[in-house]
This record gives sequence, C-alpha cells and structure tokens, in this order.
Amino acid sequence: MKRESKIGNTIIFIILLIGAVIMVAPLLWMISTSLKDKSGVFSLPPQWIPDPFITDAYTRLFELDQLWSGVKNSIIVSFSVTIVGTITSSMAAFSFAKLRLPFKNMVFLLLLIGIMIPYPSIMIPQFVIFSKIGWVNTLLPLIVPGMFGNITMIFFLRQYLSNVPDSIVEAAKIDGANYFQIFSKLIVPAIKPAIAAQFILWFMGAWNDYLAPLLYLNSPEKQTLQVVIANLNASYAIQTDYPLIMAASVISLIPVLTIFIIFQKQIIESVALSAVKG
Repeated sequence: MKRESKIGNTIIFIILLIGAVIMVAPLLWMISTSLKDKSGVFSLPPQWIPDPFITDAYTRLFELDQLWSGVKNSIIVSFSVTIVGTITSSMAAFSFAKLRLPFKNMVFLLLLIGIMIPYPSIMIPQFVIFSKIGWVNTLLPLIVPGMFGNITMIFFLRQYLSNVPDSIVEAAKIDGANYFQIFSKLIVPAIKPAIAAQFILWFMGAWNDYLAPLLYLNSPEKQTLQVVIANLNASYAIQTDYPLIMAASVISLIPVLTIFIIFQKQIIESVALSAVKG
C-alpha cells in the first residue's frame, strides 16, 4: 500500500513539475530575450542564457519619457481603484451579509446580474456618458467607477462572511459597539486573508487593463503602461527590436510580483481556510 502511495505521489509530482515548467518557461524566455541583442533573439538553437549578456534594451527603455508617464498613470489608476474599492467592497459585503436591510437580497441579485452583462455591450453608452461630462482623455473613467466597489469582490467576501457567526456581531452590538467598530475591529481581521486574495486579483486586473485605457486615453502622457507597451510593440516590432519590447514587459510585471510577494501569506491562508470550510 505504501509502495502504491509513493508511486502515485511521484506521478503527481512529475505532472505538477511539467506543468510548472510549461507555465514558467515563457516568463523566463521574456527575461532572457530582454537581455539579448537583436541577433540573439533569432539565433538557432535558441539561447536561454543570453550570449552576450547585455542590458542595452533597459538603458534605451529608461530613456523613453512615455515609459515613466505610463508607469505613473498605471500606479495612480491601480492603487487608487484597488485601495479605495477594496474598502467600499468590504463594507458592502459586510452590509449584505450581516446587516438587516430591506430588499438587500434583491439588490444583491441585481448587482450579480450586472456581472452577466458583457463589457462590449455597455462600452459605447459608457463612453458617450463620460464624453458628455468631459472625462475622456483623463484618468477619471478608469478610477471613479471602481472606487464604488467590485461586485465580484463583494460576492466573494459576502460568501466568506457567511462562515462568521452572527452571534459575534450581536454580542458586539450588546457591548455598545457601532457598525463601523464592528466592521473595523471584528470583521476585517476575520476576513483579512480573503481581502488580500481579492485585492491582488483586482490589482492585477487594473494594472493589466488594456481596453478601457485604449478607449479613453488619447494623449501619450495620459496613457497607462499597457497602452505604452502596445505602442512600443507597434513601433519597434517592425525593427525586430524585441529585446526592448520584452524589457518593457518585464518592467510591467514587477509591480504585480511585488504585490503578490507582499500578500502571499494572506493568499495562502485564504486558500487554506476556503478548503477547510468547503
């Protein structure tokens, strides 16, 4: 029996190892390409270790003004949306899960219906509205809507809060705590891993968003990093300057990896708790 178990674990390990290699290989190739010269990109057999090892692509990239404006705009949009939106989403989830509100289930159902509406179907009406109030070619269309919350995050946190006993909230109310105190001192610590997991997913979505910035931002100094990278791709791919394009992609990846490293403990706790409760 132990022998069969070892064989099964070995097979599972090999399968997972192959999957990990398949997923990590494009990332390693992107980093490797950013450190090559133009001829090294097309060399046969492919060079996983650059020869020669150069950082010319990064030097030229850092000299581009649009890179720094793109990074700045992406930071402004991503952090303002996710930080403020996480607070409002958490408060909304607490309200839907624990407060006695009239028609709260109906309102929540209407919000869930909104998830089923594809973005392209509302893209034009939304653009017209933002155009009439003068928000086109500003960061406001990318920031303001998200500050009011994310229904996916609200749904996830509401389901997570269903495992928190109502007696805790009732006991806090008896002790004289108001709803804000209950939320900040009891609810937030209880769902911190879930908030961290949803925060990084939302941040990744906001940071990597391409369609909305492309739609609303016209001036180069207003564009986010993903649009800047797309423009670099269009400009430099013709010149087969793939090291520069890959270098820009590496730069765009750093904030996402940083956020994940910061919150990885909470994300793992969230997954573990979800598995136990499931």
